[in-house]
Amino acid sequence: MNSLKEIFENNKKWAESITNADPEFFHKLSQQQKPQYLWIGCADSRVPANQIVDLPPGDVFVHRNIANVVVHTDLNALSVIQYAVEILEVKHIIICGHYGCGGIKASMDDKDHGLIDNWLRHIVDVQRFHAKELDAIADENQKFDRLCELNVQEQVRNVLNITIVKNAINAGKDISVHGVIYDIRDGLLRDLDI
Repeated sequence: MNSLKEIFENNKKWAESITNADPEFFHKLSQQQKPQYLWIGCADSRVPANQIVDLPPGDVFVHRNIANVVVHTDLNALSVIQYAVEILEVKHIIICGHYGCGGIKASMDDKDHGLIDNWLRHIVDVQRFHAKELDAIADENQKFDRLCELNVQEQVRNVLNITIVKNAINAGKDISVHGVIYDIRDGLLRDLDI
């Protein structure tokens, strides 16, 4: 039988180190959740939201899925966005893509990936929307990177068209939507200025 022994040991060490540094940390954390940021990112294990922006637990409300896609029929994503906007009253929604995204790469080939192809279809649509620009890029690595960026752009557009966000903006709530990309090759975030 497989065991999670290492996970529990690591958790215990982590909790002890946090408690040693700040004995009240977990008590304070358990008393509130008031993040300023909703992070919509990829489920890729190399892109841990809190860690790459160096913010502690409680500061970032996170939703992750394959290739950071936001679809207007995805009740999971919509529920997260509604809770973040209406209950937590976040000030910033950050769509974070990343270079080297496996979901983006899979959407670029003609192979059958099974069930996930239905999800990747949204990225295939992004390719179709931007076919002229992408077809003009001869280097496949540059095309891959550009599609990662364009996917973020489309997801920002999708978030801005969700009724929850539109209603919040129309009501004058202090909320912004941002598109950023994380480079797993150097660990840096880049603002796509969307």
